[in-house]
Amino acid sequence: MTSDYLVIGSGVAGLTFSVKIAEKFPERKVVIVTKADEDESNTKYAQGGVAIVLNKEDDSFKKHIQDTLIAGDGLCQKGVVEMVVEEGPDRLEELLLWGANFDVDDAGKFDLGKEGGHSEYRIVHHKDITGYEIERALLQRVHQLPNITILPHHFAIDIVTNHHIKSASTDKLTCFGAYVLDQKTGRIFTIKAKSTLLASGGIGCVYGHTTNPVIATGDGIAMAYRAKARIEDMEFVQFHPTALYEAKGESSFLISEAVRGFGAYLRNKKGYRFMPDYDERAELASRDIVSQSIDNELKKSGDTNVYLDCTHLDMEAFKSHFPNIYSECLKRHINVETDWIPVVPASHYLCGGIKVNTKGKTTIKNLFACGECSRTGLHGANRLASNSLLEALVYAHNIYRHHCEHQIETVNIEIPDWNDEGTTITKEHVLIQHNLKELQALMRDYVGIVRSNRRLKRAIKRIDLIHSEVEDLYRESKISTSLCELRNMVNIAHLIIVQSLERTENKGGYFNIDNVKK
Repeated sequence: MTSDYLVIGSGVAGLTFSVKIAEKFPERKVVIVTKADEDESNTKYAQGGVAIVLNKEDDSFKKHIQDTLIAGDGLCQKGVVEMVVEEGPDRLEELLLWGANFDVDDAGKFDLGKEGGHSEYRIVHHKDITGYEIERALLQRVHQLPNITILPHHFAIDIVTNHHIKSASTDKLTCFGAYVLDQKTGRIFTIKAKSTLLASGGIGCVYGHTTNPVIATGDGIAMAYRAKARIEDMEFVQFHPTALYEAKGESSFLISEAVRGFGAYLRNKKGYRFMPDYDERAELASRDIVSQSIDNELKKSGDTNVYLDCTHLDMEAFKSHFPNIYSECLKRHINVETDWIPVVPASHYLCGGIKVNTKGKTTIKNLFACGECSRTGLHGANRLASNSLLEALVYAHNIYRHHCEHQIETVNIEIPDWNDEGTTITKEHVLIQHNLKELQALMRDYVGIVRSNRRLKRAIKRIDLIHSEVEDLYRESKISTSLCELRNMVNIAHLIIVQSLERTENKGGYFNIDNVKK
């Protein structure tokens, strides 16, 4: 298959770029590859909203910029922060034109929320399913554009670069498209593209306990890493402080940051409200501080979880703002009106990823990255709540604008077919599952919220063994999605561990007990 633009991922980043470029160039072809249903992405599960300065009487760009810089703990690129914050209102206007709906108050103005780390009310939201609503509006627009083709249940295995093509004339490392697996037929084919965008989302499943969907296996970052793109800041994994805790298994249901913004308290098992002991902002401290505080409480007590207390809140208003959270808790026999919600930190968001410039360009020619898989410099050491959807919208627009200003080149090369000669269909699925469980346990125990050099050094030895086993299996076996995902997660784990060992100073979401000055 050939296309002008290949987009890998169908969240807000990939869809926004696709809609803009398809509208601008109706004669050009856009192909979107997504490994599950077309609407399955991290975007869909974003509860909180989009942080945008709209109320200029109380709020300002300067305040939002300052809040972002404080959360990023000195590692944000200030110019990037200024650009993203200041473009927010224009990007919101586009979402409204595409049909996205956001909550308004009785006066018809946006009902702005407030979350941890924000100094003002500035979160534009749709109940507690904002990402779902944005995804719905974008997909509706995508289906109205005949030059966009969506390939659901297709898995991108690797991007195609000079390494695959003997006849490639360009000296500079260049992307020519991707090898793609049709998961329903098992066929592997090439998609040749003049420009490729990785918009493949996050890495939460590397830890197992995560707020991310099961598709968040770091595929785009791993593909870029294997292709020799520059990957940075992988040590900055953000743990969401309040994922619903369930004793019988791994829970991925998120209790939004906005619930604490609404006034909920964090308590330990004895009912003690502990956050004021750690930070003057209490429950409204940034995520890294809240997560580390909960982790410390759990280590001190030996308990499995802490609690979120909403019982003192205006319950009618709570149900109106958080209908999905209220109903999901009821399904689990938790009545928010009378019961505390058991919560525990879980892997939530990656602040690092594929290094890009302000135009979304990676270090590989014709390869762009956007959304959670990219490292833009906006988040620094810790992402400010509800800045991620904003970042995706702004960078998708920047990548679109770059393509409007620069002609994409036609590269006349033949991409070799995928070669799986000598491989067999593996009957050893137990090997994949065993290695996956071992990998996730390793990351939770040794590379979690609080790290140490000793644990990280042990982790690197174990990840090397898992890597060796998985690569042997990959060479011998016919390609399957589960095997490719495992391989990608091993690459991601390796990057997180190595870059954690390289960081000698605690910043934002990264905390190593050996970096604490005695």
